[in-house]
Amino acid sequence: MTGRQFLLTLILLLGFSAQALASPLPLIVQTSPTASIATIATVLGGSLVDTIPGDNLYLLSVPAVPSSFLASTLGIEWMELNMGVTLPRFAQVGRLTVPATIAADWYKYQPSMQLIRAGPASSYSTGQGVVVADINSQVDYAHPALVGHLTSGYDFVANRPSALTALNQAETGFLDQAETGFLDQAETGFLDQYGAGFLDPSLAGFDISNPAYSHGTLCAGVIAAIAPNSMIMPLRAFDGLGRSDIFTIAKAIRYAEEHGAQVINMSFGTLTPSQALGYAVNHARNANIILAASAGNNNTADPQYPAALSGVLTTAATDLLDRKASFSNYGSSVFVDAPGVNIISTYPGGYYSVVSGTSFSAPAVAGTAALIRSLTTAGIPDSISSGSVNIDSRNPGYANQLGYGRIDVLQAVHPN
Repeated sequence: MTGRQFLLTLILLLGFSAQALASPLPLIVQTSPTASIATIATVLGGSLVDTIPGDNLYLLSVPAVPSSFLASTLGIEWMELNMGVTLPRFAQVGRLTVPATIAADWYKYQPSMQLIRAGPASSYSTGQGVVVADINSQVDYAHPALVGHLTSGYDFVANRPSALTALNQAETGFLDQAETGFLDQAETGFLDQYGAGFLDPSLAGFDISNPAYSHGTLCAGVIAAIAPNSMIMPLRAFDGLGRSDIFTIAKAIRYAEEHGAQVINMSFGTLTPSQALGYAVNHARNANIILAASAGNNNTADPQYPAALSGVLTTAATDLLDRKASFSNYGSSVFVDAPGVNIISTYPGGYYSVVSGTSFSAPAVAGTAALIRSLTTAGIPDSISSGSVNIDSRNPGYANQLGYGRIDVLQAVHPN
């Protein structure tokens, strides 16, 4: 044994706790440029699982977390456990079908889109030339309303470029049990106008079976409705049970940056702060990428991440009367609000659905950012905030807790 090997072995024995855990731990590390990840893995008695190229950011499987002294000696600048992240629960009021004679994008005329003046904004911008990455579950590439709106992405679950996949209701997945809501008169009238009907009338009031795979298709539909000429880059980071992890999400953010996205939508969150997530978000922001994220559906001011990270356009949910949605988070991290109650959007298999959640508010902000980004590269958050409508008077219990207010897409794109 050489002197160096002996020293590393001694440090290893001193650095680890007395009892290593039986199950290996997923450890994210960022190393100095001169550190050897192979040496680090060997000394820690672990193995290299994954890497983010060019960032000295690695995922290891180790028997125990090393001491800060050992980590520093090996050239590890910081480390954290790779925590799991799950898609948020959201409410659904059944699946919809429309007559074949109705245009696939009929839902863009719904009351919530009229409220934020998304339609009139298209006279000034349609998002042409902008790529919006959506980090989510799998997307139905074959949905009629999304055909022509999706560009190539990546499936981090299957570890391959995104395939042109058509999803159907027969696939199993994560079942959500969030509270559902009832349609109001304006929404019911809109559905009647387009001949939309619930696939199963018995589910019209209380359908609580939301497979996780629909989440990505639903969010993509909102972006396509607001920024129809932008291209959506689906980045699948969540599996069929709605599960992902910090490292995969950080990898997806970096992928979006490296592959030309100018806007990133993140309709998910975790209560645990993460250095890896912060690193990826800051890297994207430094590349002049706009990031929108959902505030969360727990009716609390507790921050969730990545929404609470600096510079992220955190979005709370409101209803058609500009009242905070009963489920929506609020607080100092909220940037703006967008409709998130009874939103009609695309659903796998060529269907549509009525859903509620901040997951569907954030894509509205991402779509608005895409419209502005098509016109200018500067001042996009300021345009969105200055164009928003202050709704504190409608929410006396949440004064100064709902950011700049509910978005007005037309005012953000074309101030008057």
